[in-house]
Amino acid sequence: MIHRESNQLFIGPYAIDANRHVRVIPYSEAPGRYTGLARDLTDPGHHLLLATMEEGFYRVNTQSLKTTLLYPDGNVKQPKADDVANHHRGALLPGAHGKGVYSGQGVMVYSNNGEPGPLALKQFDIEAGVLAEWNGKDWTVVRRNQFVEVTGPGGIYGNANPETDPIWATGWDHKSVLLGVRGNGKWSFFRLPKGSHAYDGAHGWNTEWPRIRDISEAGKPDFLMTMHGLFWRFPGGFSVSNTRGIRPRSAYLKVIGDFTRWNDQLVFGCDDSAQKEFLNRRKEKGGIEGPGQSNSNLWFTPLTLPDQLGPSTAEGAVWLNEAVAANTPSEPFLFAGWKKRSAWVQNHSEQAITLTFEIDPKGTGNWTRLQTTSLAGGQVSRLGFAANAPGEWIRVRADKAARLTIQFTYATQDNRSLNAHPMFSGLSPVRASATTGGLLYGLGNNRRALGLLAQESAGGQLRTIGYYELDGSMNLKRKQDDTTQAFIQSKFAIPKEVVSVEAASVLIVDEKGRRWRFPLGDDRFTSLTHEGQLRICREVATERDLFNCHGTFYELPAENADGYAKVKPVASHGLRINDYASYRGLLVMTGIDLVSAAGKEHIILSDDGKAAVWAGAIDDLWKLGKPTGRGGPWYNTLTEANMPSDPYLIGYYDKRTLNISHKATTPIRFTIEADPVGTGQWMAYKTITVEPGKRVTHQFPAEFEARWIRFKADKACTATTLLEYR
Repeated sequence: MIHRESNQLFIGPYAIDANRHVRVIPYSEAPGRYTGLARDLTDPGHHLLLATMEEGFYRVNTQSLKTTLLYPDGNVKQPKADDVANHHRGALLPGAHGKGVYSGQGVMVYSNNGEPGPLALKQFDIEAGVLAEWNGKDWTVVRRNQFVEVTGPGGIYGNANPETDPIWATGWDHKSVLLGVRGNGKWSFFRLPKGSHAYDGAHGWNTEWPRIRDISEAGKPDFLMTMHGLFWRFPGGFSVSNTRGIRPRSAYLKVIGDFTRWNDQLVFGCDDSAQKEFLNRRKEKGGIEGPGQSNSNLWFTPLTLPDQLGPSTAEGAVWLNEAVAANTPSEPFLFAGWKKRSAWVQNHSEQAITLTFEIDPKGTGNWTRLQTTSLAGGQVSRLGFAANAPGEWIRVRADKAARLTIQFTYATQDNRSLNAHPMFSGLSPVRASATTGGLLYGLGNNRRALGLLAQESAGGQLRTIGYYELDGSMNLKRKQDDTTQAFIQSKFAIPKEVVSVEAASVLIVDEKGRRWRFPLGDDRFTSLTHEGQLRICREVATERDLFNCHGTFYELPAENADGYAKVKPVASHGLRINDYASYRGLLVMTGIDLVSAAGKEHIILSDDGKAAVWAGAIDDLWKLGKPTGRGGPWYNTLTEANMPSDPYLIGYYDKRTLNISHKATTPIRFTIEADPVGTGQWMAYKTITVEPGKRVTHQFPAEFEARWIRFKADKACTATTLLEYR
């Protein structure tokens, strides 16, 4: 926080004046993990408010730095009772893991994004987190959901007009992103779709840290918002009376903690590589260790980068199998910003209902009817919205009390090439009979280097080349360190037989016993996978995995964020990538063609010329090529009547074609079911009858979006359901 009146920057316990003089608030006087600063409610010219992650609050004199304890930090077991105003034994607020704090309109607003207890470590959709406010005397719980950012148009200075300027807050639940705005003493809430579910997790550890920041030139407000894997354009004038202008920009993979504009660039501070993987273990990773010590970096990018990464395809719900009162509108859901828009609608009730979809055309709170639809009891429908349908926000109401699901799916045209960008030149193609690879390990004990056990692979056989270290100047040097070499060989070997590559798909059985099927790429990935030549899964951005399966990279949430159920394809490739890891904010990969690697910008050759690595950013992966694949859950498979196939991934792919056939002597009715988000809530999409000896081809419409697809046959038969994604 920059305190205008004293012309000081406060960051953590430090106060820094314009002459670069640094003073420190002693930890003994104000203990806790500092999470935010806000302008004081009664004397903002001379005081500020300081909050900790464990609900400790202090009033700080900006001149003397003297602190007054308002509420003790939860990690301080024996606070002095006479220093505590309104001291609470136990937790002050519901939830855990404090994040944002801001003041205005007579209150200090505080958020936390998690929940304590063992259930929160496993289940992503329990009640968690809080948005709360304090009026100088009493606390009020505003909303019992996970919240992160709390700010306003004044940003790190605080609002210039604290009585009238809005306060913004971002959060989420298991259905969608939440956006709150406070004006005229009241909160209003809106919903936005999620571009990623890797940020979910009831404990709150997976969100470090969505922000809303002004990145404009002087006098031209231009706010950038990060939330659940998407960059958003955020209007500086967003308020309860003007909610127009939020737009998706592009998807990203980095875990971004903060950012600013500097020297006509954007600078992102990131959480790249955590020494502890925080519950993020799964068999596909084998017994792999995390890095020896945590390491991250700054990421310098052009101002245009937020518009240049992954497609902004996203989804979210206003209701998921919920009881809904008659004629009560849902919360507004963002409608503007995508041309391909649809909704999955399910009436879980027995009686017929009529749903009315309404839009707010200009973000002024004036609602008009867009369309209506009627659903019989138990009926499912997929509704499309015209590309030119107006509206900033959409909401829905039912004419009768009912139990409903309303899931919105928005898609962006993926115009990426099928071919890898030249920046990946020097990496070995999958067709190569040999490659120079190696196993990677971020060293610990403050050695500040990346260890490489270099290996040559040819004809299914590995030969050790030697041990190398990549330093902070990007020099790759051969070292003699038998202990570290043996450690890497033992702890970072690529596991075998952790996925099953079958005739038409890759089968994954996750930690909960759930079965998932993925598309195939080039046939040559099969033998390399069986031989343990390719790293399949590794944490590269903290608390989520990068899954490299049969020629496609996927963003894979931790199991406590629902894991494979919420997986997202990023890019497909034809490369023989041996290993990959995070180091100093970089994505480092092995599997180099030394003959073609010389002179390539992203290839770092060793000092002896016998080993090499590729280095870039994780978000360079979007330039590998759009996701493609082929296969299906059934391939000449003996099926039982009305028994569903395993789920097969269909979300985030483009130009999807289905071919269905069977070997029965009578017609077979195939029902296609879709799971829009990965919640296990299957909805009927279409029924297709296939005559004996015939093959039926179905082209999915461009606006169709769902994460998983599966099939049922009305009679036992030998069936084939093959999909091709281009």
